[in-house]
Amino acid sequence: MALLGLALGFTLADSGFATLSNLRVILDGAAVPLVLAVGMTFVIRQGSIDLSVEGVMAACSLAFAIAVAHDRTPFGLGFLGVPAAAALGGAFGMVTGLIVTRLRMPSFMASLGLGSISLGIAMLLSGDQPPLIRDPALRQWGLGQTLGVSNLALAAGACLVAGLFVERYTRLGRYSYAVGGAEDAARASGIDVDRWKVLVFAFAGITAGFAAAMESARLGLGHVEIGTGRTLGTITAVVIGGTLLTGGSGSVLGSAVGVLVLVVLANGMVFVGLSPFLQKAVQGGIVLVAVVATGWHLRDRVRVVK
Repeated sequence: MALLGLALGFTLADSGFATLSNLRVILDGAAVPLVLAVGMTFVIRQGSIDLSVEGVMAACSLAFAIAVAHDRTPFGLGFLGVPAAAALGGAFGMVTGLIVTRLRMPSFMASLGLGSISLGIAMLLSGDQPPLIRDPALRQWGLGQTLGVSNLALAAGACLVAGLFVERYTRLGRYSYAVGGAEDAARASGIDVDRWKVLVFAFAGITAGFAAAMESARLGLGHVEIGTGRTLGTITAVVIGGTLLTGGSGSVLGSAVGVLVLVVLANGMVFVGLSPFLQKAVQGGIVLVAVVATGWHLRDRVRVVK
């Protein structure tokens, strides 16, 4: 309803909003955030948080740019660099999960530290200047279109479908609900909670690595700042989509709607000529409203218990 209301309001304010060309702009802008939101949904739904997105994306971006044809050496993996970047992100995520489960460290501290480590690795790989991607096929993938839709938007759509499948038809999806809803009960029922927590963080890392490869292919380089601002934006989209920060609820499809709400909002505010400073204020207000709206029913539960 919020998404439809925003679309209708901006269409009435400026007829240029509801055009095919602007729809393509919205889909392009939603591609990378959608991929990140798919992985973050599972993390937040299990009652954890992942603050390593920016660092992991930076490290995976640099690794991807160096692994494919670039301006430093003739070595290049081609499209194999994409799964390689995703695998590296998964490795970072697995390390975060192991720190959380083995050292019993809060997820926000573990992921924040891992994010700093991966960002430092990215800076070492970058050197004096970022490597430029020279592989023409990858550049075409990052900038080209298929049937009028950008290749990256199609890749994000495929990632969304994969996330829905994992959520509905695998134990990883079902157990993320169970762990987030009642971790002690999940342990008592025989679920290896620590194992599934690690796998969820690894899955989120895979999506971050894949998103880094997408953005690097679009920009044509690997850069340490490629993930700047993505962490907060991703968490915001997931919360707007109805996933509680306390865990136990939420869906990938809801997070996809949350991503579209943010992208449509940012796009529409440009059409109506809203000041960039006011845009930030409006986005912050929407975040507060979303958090209150998704958690409001918990107030009734507390009152009943009292």
